[in-house]
Amino acid sequence: MTENNEKTALILLGCPQVPVQTSLALYLVHGLKQRDIRPVIAGTTAARKLMEVADPGRYYVSEMTDLDDTIDEITGKQRDFDLCFVFIHNDSGIAYAGTMAYISKARLYTLLFGEHAEELAGEIEFPCEVVAAKAVHNPMPLKRKLDEVMQWAVLKR
Repeated sequence: MTENNEKTALILLGCPQVPVQTSLALYLVHGLKQRDIRPVIAGTTAARKLMEVADPGRYYVSEMTDLDDTIDEITGKQRDFDLCFVFIHNDSGIAYAGTMAYISKARLYTLLFGEHAEELAGEIEFPCEVVAAKAVHNPMPLKRKLDEVMQWAVLKR
């Protein structure tokens, strides 16, 4: 949480290889802002550039930062969040989520998508809420599950 007790959420974006990641991240940011939760996007350079192009007026995306810099800040106890949503479509995404599970106090949500979302979900061995859907080009399967999670995610903690 921040100094003024504002609730915050970290949205962690890895390589934007799968098309649905950017649209679902913007959708999640929108939902968080509607619930008065300040979203912060941490991502790879490519993921951040896609977000900048998708939201050039920064209507949704107000704060974006480098993924590794954010992990360093959390590890160094300079910053933390109430909620953390990690977008995952490969093994490195699972590694980032596992790192967050151990360095952050945030309630962790793993959002698995892509051709092998269900198989990847089976590899998770750390405490988190798992949301998985086979979504590659069509974001709707994961959006529906994300909507369900958002109903209760913001109420916890």
